[in-house]
Amino acid sequence: MFEFGRELKRIFGAQGGWRPARDGLAGGDSALLELLDLSLLRNEGKAADVAAGRISAKDKPQRRLEAAIVWREVARRSGDAATLRKAAAQAEAAATAFDRARRPDGWARARCEQAFCALLGAELFGEEGLNAAAEIAFREAREAARGGLAAPLAEVGLALIEGRRRMSLGDAQAARVTAARFSAPIAALQALTRRCSAAHLLIAEARTLRADMLAGWGARLKDLDILQMALDEAADVANGLDGAYEPLAHARAAALRGQILALMGEVSGDIEQILEAVTCLADVVEDLARDHSPLDWARMQAALGLALQILGEATAGERAFEQAVTCYERAGLVLADAPALALRAEASNGRALCLARSAELSGDLAVLDAAEAAFKIELAHRRAGVDPVSWALAQVNLARIYEARLDITGKDRGERASAALALQAALDVFAEEGLRSFTLIAIEAMERLRIRVAPRDGV
Repeated sequence: MFEFGRELKRIFGAQGGWRPARDGLAGGDSALLELLDLSLLRNEGKAADVAAGRISAKDKPQRRLEAAIVWREVARRSGDAATLRKAAAQAEAAATAFDRARRPDGWARARCEQAFCALLGAELFGEEGLNAAAEIAFREAREAARGGLAAPLAEVGLALIEGRRRMSLGDAQAARVTAARFSAPIAALQALTRRCSAAHLLIAEARTLRADMLAGWGARLKDLDILQMALDEAADVANGLDGAYEPLAHARAAALRGQILALMGEVSGDIEQILEAVTCLADVVEDLARDHSPLDWARMQAALGLALQILGEATAGERAFEQAVTCYERAGLVLADAPALALRAEASNGRALCLARSAELSGDLAVLDAAEAAFKIELAHRRAGVDPVSWALAQVNLARIYEARLDITGKDRGERASAALALQAALDVFAEEGLRSFTLIAIEAMERLRIRVAPRDGV
């Protein structure tokens, strides 16, 4: 899948003879960014900055917009907050230079880029307030746009934000209605493919976002029909992309297909489906070059870890949990220097949970000690005020380890009180954030403590 990109790196990077061309390798064509690994992509961003700052440059606002697109992709692959801020600043500068009254379409496209930077920040760092900023920017872009890419991109962004907002309260019908909102902007992008090379990949990304949203909704509702809709969408996107020329978009869609298969297997209890998910994700991870997109590589390692974790739960197989721990640790190699990333908390929590389950199955308390230490380190690095939900989830999982120790040893040396304290802290956060499903998880954990532990301790 990544052979062509590796050949580009060999020609332009490894030989040491390449210098940024006048306008970089992509020449402003965002569709070509797929072929560049992270190192070449950074060079492309520097070349775009040079092009935008050149005194003789024609259409400087457009050059700034192109630089913003490149830097956002760098941030998307690296998880670097400073790079994302740079992308947002370039997009803001482009919007200012376009002038809404003189060039409304250019201004609208730059506002869309600002909004996508905000959405990426919300996804990477869990800053929910950025979704509100993105929504404002998308609405302004939709009102200003007269044609081109801006209007459909704004509609896609607004549909995604609405879907994520309604997910915690909506039912299956709301999921279908929200998914249908993507159809019109996707059709509008389809009409632009002949005169805009980037439209094809933008369509794939919009459909992947819709599939991801449906997968989240289906997982929350335990609805196999919605999960099947998501699976069909992700598979269709992957099949419509050429892995040689659109490697990352293809890898992302294929990995999403694997994740959805794992969720469907978890809901239905179909072990064959879970095994298919593991195979699918393993194939994507094997083909994905880590240096092409470190963050995508880490995300797919974590996804494979989750699929193996689901397999372990379905089969009570200790080996599956051990393999899941390995995947989470590989993801941690990339995420170790990025403590603010939400994915780091997810991978760390997943690793500790798998260690706990492995300890329960084997009765090995040393494994449990390692899991407890991992959670305490994670909590030490995170503050409740900065990322309350991840912090609270870590508290729930730490309580799960205390619970596992009680089950294995049959003795309470303070674990019950510690678990109850952690769960109460998590409940306070979940109640404040209005997260009903997470609240139920914590309540169920407290109920398990009461039923399982109290009789044994004579309480």
